[in-house]
Amino acid sequence: MNDTTDTILIVDDIPENAKVLLTLFRHDNFKMLVAEDGKEGIQMAEYAHPDLILLDVMMPGMDGFEVCKHLKSHDATQDIPIIFMTVQTDTVNKIKGLNLGAADYIAKPFQYKEVLARVNTHLNLRKLQRQLQAQNQQLQARTVELEQRQREIEAFAHTVAHDLKNPLNGIIGLLRLFLADCSTKKPPDAKAIENLRMAWEVGEHAVEIIDALLLLAGVARKKQVEYKPVDMPAILDRVINQRLVNAIKEYSGTIELPNSWPNIESYEPWIEEIWANYLSNGLKYGGHPPHLKLGTTVQDDGMVCFWVDDNGHGIDSEKRALLFMPFTRLHQKRVEGHGLGLSIVQQIVEKLGGQAGVESVIGQQGSRFYFILP
Repeated sequence: MNDTTDTILIVDDIPENAKVLLTLFRHDNFKMLVAEDGKEGIQMAEYAHPDLILLDVMMPGMDGFEVCKHLKSHDATQDIPIIFMTVQTDTVNKIKGLNLGAADYIAKPFQYKEVLARVNTHLNLRKLQRQLQAQNQQLQARTVELEQRQREIEAFAHTVAHDLKNPLNGIIGLLRLFLADCSTKKPPDAKAIENLRMAWEVGEHAVEIIDALLLLAGVARKKQVEYKPVDMPAILDRVINQRLVNAIKEYSGTIELPNSWPNIESYEPWIEEIWANYLSNGLKYGGHPPHLKLGTTVQDDGMVCFWVDDNGHGIDSEKRALLFMPFTRLHQKRVEGHGLGLSIVQQIVEKLGGQAGVESVIGQQGSRFYFILP
């Protein structure tokens, strides 16, 4: 017995031949289709897409060779194995059929065990072919992913070499000055203390870069997270009143929150990182002073869009295309960023089954950075 219900199409203009085959297969778990001529066989093959075709050679109008040639020339049917049905001594037609792409042939009069063996062989071969195709597609997808990871590793190395080297060299230089002052055995003066303060600030910046790099690597590495109900007000309270409190004071920023949030289930630590990066960018690159307005929209497809509107000058299309690429910097003259925030947002949102983006037009006030989640 066949383990699965495979579909076999018989194409033969002689009803008695088809009847014999149907009788042979009556105890096997096959779905049988019958076409009485070549044109009907092509139509049924294109519509039903059977797993195997038993095709008679000698038919009026369109013979088996024409049918085979047609099926093998079309993408939708070219992979279907075709077994020609020929008389025992018809060697020339057997060779011609194989040259046209037929997988095999069976001889008339039919022998049940031979027919069943050949049919099952080619059905199994086709299943193996499909498995190989699926595995090949998976390998291709994996190759694309690995190439992307390789580009990110290269960008990672570039960031480590440049973004971390500069602040660390700054720390070394400032501490060298401080030690030089201390070598005189005098109490540290105001300049020496200022050098120490600057070294501390530069060190904090280096730690921020390292934290961002580790977070980006962690998001890429983490395969699964546990979804729980999200307490959005609590998340934003931590972001605004703890993580960004100094930035809000530095830029004299204001943040406007909605009265309520829709209920979603997701992974809170990553949601917090999204808001922290979006709000930090809004404070740095928004208006003077920045005013950020947060909101949400429940979409018709059940997804929820969260967004941050700023009061900046807009972003042109060329820069918008680069925003979510790893390690990209914008507005370098105004703020010395490390170019990781929006890349982190994108990877997080994709891991959570959503998408992130920006809506902005240069010259029109304000940009909207959004992320959409289930």
